[in-house]
Amino acid sequence: MELPSFVNAEFVFYGIVFMAVVLLMEGGFIWWRDTYGPKRRMSRRMALIESGATSEEIITALRRQTTDASKSMLPSMIKYLDVRMSQAGIRLSAQRMLSYMATATVLIGFLFPLVGGISGQVTSAGAVLLLVLFAAGIGIALPILYINYSAAKRLKLIEAQFPIALDVLVRGLRAGYPVSGALELVVNELPDPLASELGLVLAEVNYGSPLRDALEGFASRAQTQDINMFVVSVAIQTETGGSLAEILDSLTRVIRDRAAMVLKVRALASEGKMTGTLLTAMPIITFVGVFSSQPEFYLDVVGDPWFMPGALGVLFLYVLGVTIMRRLIAIKV
Repeated sequence: MELPSFVNAEFVFYGIVFMAVVLLMEGGFIWWRDTYGPKRRMSRRMALIESGATSEEIITALRRQTTDASKSMLPSMIKYLDVRMSQAGIRLSAQRMLSYMATATVLIGFLFPLVGGISGQVTSAGAVLLLVLFAAGIGIALPILYINYSAAKRLKLIEAQFPIALDVLVRGLRAGYPVSGALELVVNELPDPLASELGLVLAEVNYGSPLRDALEGFASRAQTQDINMFVVSVAIQTETGGSLAEILDSLTRVIRDRAAMVLKVRALASEGKMTGTLLTAMPIITFVGVFSSQPEFYLDVVGDPWFMPGALGVLFLYVLGVTIMRRLIAIKV
């Protein structure tokens, strides 16, 4: 059957291919939504309960490894990593993560000159400095940037879910549930990441820990003002008495009003924060990318007497600039 003269056969063929690709993508999306969508919406605690895990196994699975910073060689670094990894939901201990980062840095520092074929050029102090900065950029700086990004993204989700969790908790308390029962209702209704955090609180309470201690552990892991206010409200109510549902209902209104103000401040400061993020990440990514693809770009000038002072000066100015930018964009509401 011949097509009419005004119909272009090539356009018809490309149109059929386009429709086939669209239908294939839509079919793949529907299959993924029906197959993996419910699993992604299910919290980790619910998945563990469905698999028959005990309270002790749930606590072990949800609670991340911690490190005593006072017994480590780098207490400030360990403390910083421990907080950010808790906020990011990474279960490794900070000390183990730091050991992995140090191992990766050392391996890259030793293997890259051999793999890149520049071992004969790493003979001066400037070349060694470049190699150390390159290895530290991949082994330390990039993982820290990823941890900070993951922590910020997860905290935004927790802050967005927390008022809804308080609403469910208040309704459960008004319906006659005890605090643990209302918490279980919240955990069953909400998705991750907040469901897993509150699920750990519930598992600790069921295992025998006092509610106040479990909530304080939750606050120390998240370290947000909303959760701190919630924990303080529950602690005061347990000591002085009163209707916890009314207290949390008032707290929910305060948190929603504060969230509206925070969103306005974030909108006004978004340009500065995005600029600070780009100016922090791009020098590291650019240096790592150029040095890994064309190391001669830097190694050809390492013999210049001004190279070492210039490299150290640029490093100092970068650290100083990042510190100043973080102080400028750290707006607290």
